[in-house]
Amino acid sequence: MGTTYQSIAPDVKLGKGVRIFNFVNMYGCEVDDNTKVGAFVEIQKGVRIGKNCKISSHTFICEGVTIEDNVFVGHNVSFINDKMPRATNVDGSMQSEAGWKVVPTVVKKGASIGTSSTILCGVTIGENAIVGAGSVVTKDVPPNAIVAGVPARVRRKV
Repeated sequence: MGTTYQSIAPDVKLGKGVRIFNFVNMYGCEVDDNTKVGAFVEIQKGVRIGKNCKISSHTFICEGVTIEDNVFVGHNVSFINDKMPRATNVDGSMQSEAGWKVVPTVVKKGASIGTSSTILCGVTIGENAIVGAGSVVTKDVPPNAIVAGVPARVRRKV
């Protein structure tokens, strides 16, 4: 751990015992007690991460995501916050932040998200659910369910 290669904005709220590794970019977010943030992670404004979470390396957590307590997020997980992303407006001008709406996503207490999964916006991953590695989550995951695949489908209960 170190601060040489971190970009932690002054508006970031960190709880006690938070561990942040190198090459992390965080701004406008909250990370609660005893959470670990691995290398090469970006956490954007408005994100809330609970206590005792593990955010593995190379993960992208965008605006609109809430992660409750005791959640595991595997390596290279990407969250999406816009259902219809565009670079430009109809007239060809560059789209600004005013041109789209953040669609919230919630990861409930005790859930686990496997490596290289993609979580589309507007979904809730239920308590203690498990998302298999490489899955694309396009709809809500029930509590205590194990989902996997593209798109992710319930395989069984925990």
